[in-house]
Amino acid sequence: MPITGVTAKKTIAHGGDLGAVGRRYPNAPRPLIDLSTGINPVPYPIAGLPADAWSQLPSREAEQALLDAAAARYGCPAATIVAAPGTQVLIQLLPRLVERSRVAVVGTTYAEHELCWRRCGHEVSVVQHCTDAGGADVIVVVNPDNPTGRLIEPNALRAVDTRLLVVDEAFIDLGPVEASLARDLPDNAIVLRSFGKTYGLAGLRLGFAIAPDAVATRLREELGPWAVSGPALAVGAQALADDDWLRRTAERLAVDSKRLDALLAAAGFTVLGGTSLFRLASHLEAAALVERLGRQGIHVRAFAHQPSWLRFGLPADDEEFSRLSAALQVPQNVR
Repeated sequence: MPITGVTAKKTIAHGGDLGAVGRRYPNAPRPLIDLSTGINPVPYPIAGLPADAWSQLPSREAEQALLDAAAARYGCPAATIVAAPGTQVLIQLLPRLVERSRVAVVGTTYAEHELCWRRCGHEVSVVQHCTDAGGADVIVVVNPDNPTGRLIEPNALRAVDTRLLVVDEAFIDLGPVEASLARDLPDNAIVLRSFGKTYGLAGLRLGFAIAPDAVATRLREELGPWAVSGPALAVGAQALADDDWLRRTAERLAVDSKRLDALLAAAGFTVLGGTSLFRLASHLEAAALVERLGRQGIHVRAFAHQPSWLRFGLPADDEEFSRLSAALQVPQNVR
């Protein structure tokens, strides 16, 4: 029986599809190295979880502990935070809660934003700057941007004139705390924060919306009870409260991102930007380099709309840096 009101989903290429890479390059060296995402390659260490995190339904107390840790980390009241099983769920949910509108997505950026608003019947355009939105009812900004790393100052975002401003801060954790809009949230804004990228635990599926009270209440209603698993509540609360781990991680990633920039420059790339979790670079022979890297068991992110662009996540250690250097035919002493 056909389901009415549902449109076919356009296929969007994402990173992380190592199964497909393995099938395409069956003779490539193992283990495969996934540099196609912006996920921290050195994840937060998970200590032993209490048995009831697995065996019982998630408790209100465990959820509140997570929200309190998130509030302290993000600098906003816990009452404004909604926990969800990943920010992707929130990206898909928000367009369903807004009446049909004119939506401007500041891009080129994470393509799921445009797709999800368009699929719900909204009139969507992609613009280069917030000032190009032309009176849109809803403006969506990824800040810092994926994949360019462009960062819009919070005061500039607060000056945006629109009914609803959605700011996806998936990659902001390692930047200056004052860069986040969540610390002084405008009445018309919703901020999305990702957990899995910075903490290297994307498989945990945990993310947050920070929103005015009425919007936060509506999101909780739509997500329903027990939206976040017990293990995710426990791990998230522990990790978000760990200041020392985040500080050490930020220092390591800053060093490694500079090391990656030097390696890419030595291989003839022009580094265009990015964040400390990924770098965006261009090369006239990008397509051929994707193939060369694939045959060496290294997966990077290509972009159909910008064929000269490649996005590189950070190698996890010296061994992965060495394999990337060899695949790109760059001397390993480049720093």
